[in-house]
Amino acid sequence: MTNKKTAVITGGNRGIGLNITEAFIEAGYHVFVGARQEMGLSARFGKSVTFVATDVRNETAHQHLVNQALQTTGRVDAFVNNAGYSEWRPIAQIDEAFLDDIIATNLKGAFWGCKAAIAAMREGGSIINLSSIASKRGSANNSAYVATKFAMNGLTQSLAKEVGALGIRVNGVCPVLIPTDGLLEALKSPYGPAANGDGNAFIARFAVDNAALKRLPTGAEVAAMCVFLASDAASAITAQNINVDCGVFPQ
Repeated sequence: MTNKKTAVITGGNRGIGLNITEAFIEAGYHVFVGARQEMGLSARFGKSVTFVATDVRNETAHQHLVNQALQTTGRVDAFVNNAGYSEWRPIAQIDEAFLDDIIATNLKGAFWGCKAAIAAMREGGSIINLSSIASKRGSANNSAYVATKFAMNGLTQSLAKEVGALGIRVNGVCPVLIPTDGLLEALKSPYGPAANGDGNAFIARFAVDNAALKRLPTGAEVAAMCVFLASDAASAITAQNINVDCGVFPQ
């Protein structure tokens, strides 16, 4: 396995992250998944994936994750900061514990992932930050999550300027609503836009009302963008936060 093209993906064990893991494996990468639980990755993908127990809120966990990759394949070609979560709360219901945790997971997790990836990418590489359409427009009862994603876009732009001379490209991917289990649960939370209702029905209505294509993207389509951004075909693309949204937010 030495010198095999390598991708590291945080939160690559479920939801969009699982789609990204699968897409990189299909593209010929060995994938290292950093997450809290293995959740059947080895049974599904065999020797193409290595699970490393990781709490993305901790810098040392990211360092351990990339070191495992370097010890196994000798390289890190792509690093995908995917781990994160959303939760709708009005500002009156946001306390310090909640704010600290969502910032530590969504934003600091991306910072530490970028830092570890840059140190490991000895011959250049591609860092991909999973952001959101929420990084470009605010929405009610969503200030904490939106703030972390706006900040992630700034991180992407700044680091691209900082490490471009090293041959490292940094881009963000901004999906719209993807019906993962985590998102559906968040949508139906007391302050979510589908509060105490049907999250899938909300997403279907949203697509018809907002998307140019009258549908929303799949996790596989988001994953395909990530693989493209890691490829030589995207060698001139850096410092971008790219919408994958079926035309919900034209720019």
